[in-house]
Amino acid sequence: MQSQIHFTVATVVHRDGRYLMVTEIVDRLQVLNQPAGHVEPGESVLEAAQRETLEETGWQVNPIACLGLACYLSPGGDTFHRCTLLCDPVAEISALLDPAIESRLWLPTADILGDRYRHRSPMVRGAVRDHLAGIRYPLAMLRDYR
Repeated sequence: MQSQIHFTVATVVHRDGRYLMVTEIVDRLQVLNQPAGHVEPGESVLEAAQRETLEETGWQVNPIACLGLACYLSPGGDTFHRCTLLCDPVAEISALLDPAIESRLWLPTADILGDRYRHRSPMVRGAVRDHLAGIRYPLAMLRDYR
């Protein structure tokens, strides 16, 4: 099978010292991730981030900054390019979660950075570390020419 390139988004949602996270099953293992997913055709990065967060957590969010762009080569050989956005939580508007999501959690930093959970990829810890380091890029860097 030929390797694929994926363009994805993830959100770092922080409130009261905790991060909004999800657990999902990948290759029969439970993994921890930020709300994340693929950018769909015709969709902007901001729209994808808001949609994925709502679908996976039931939370409406407001993007406030870009934490960065990351590249990850999966064990299966696929390349993932991920744009991570820092978002403010606005409101929990749904209890229904995407079927691929096992649970949503508000976790303290230590639980994410520690060894309690298996992570979907190294980008999970990296995004939290970027947030803690104060990395912020203006959303104006994300151009939309539609």
